[in-house]
Amino acid sequence: MIHQAARITGISEENYRVKTLTLELALPAARPGQFAMVWLPNVNERPLSLLDADPVRFTVARVGAFTAALHDLRLGDRLWVRGPLGQGFTVRGRHLLLVGGGYGVAPLHFLARAALAAGAQVSVVIGARTAADLLFMDRFAALGVPVITTTDDGSAGRPGLVTAGVEHLLATAPTPIDQLAACGPGPMLTALERLAAVHHLPAQLSWENRMRCGMGICGTCAKDGWLVCSEGPVRRT
Repeated sequence: MIHQAARITGISEENYRVKTLTLELALPAARPGQFAMVWLPNVNERPLSLLDADPVRFTVARVGAFTAALHDLRLGDRLWVRGPLGQGFTVRGRHLLLVGGGYGVAPLHFLARAALAAGAQVSVVIGARTAADLLFMDRFAALGVPVITTTDDGSAGRPGLVTAGVEHLLATAPTPIDQLAACGPGPMLTALERLAAVHHLPAQLSWENRMRCGMGICGTCAKDGWLVCSEGPVRRT
């Protein structure tokens, strides 16, 4: 799989450290939860989850040298994309509960649109450290889906971890939830995996790990005996 060069046609400020980049590029075969390897010459190549496939959009948090370089790009600048890669989410069940932590909400917005198009009901829980770190509440609300927010410091939404919001929704949802899908930090996913097991709820969890090839060749992304890039990032329980 070769890189495709693409110009940046849109830049949106999502919050104080997150931007969404829109590219002059389409990946029509991409599914929610898949990713692409994004290359900046003389900087690096890193995996980014897809927010949209046509046109391609990436939501990027400024967390290191590579993402800082992406944040410094301007309209008309180019970057190089290789993808789509990995195993994505599958729309299953009649009522999906989507759980996003931090910038993990981006592929879940892609999934929400696919689920709604398939006639499924969608509910969303978004967690973050503070109110300033919350993302995409307006985007999900525009889809007409109910959203619960949680913050670690209690500055917005329900105070505490995202799992508290999930427990609340599982107990109060007017129609039964029959599938959980989540993307976010590893500790959050581990907690949700346990919670889903307690409730006998099938779960699709999108994991992260350091990657190089993105195609299951180098083994850099190995996690507990499986390859995040090719066997994941979405794993089903």
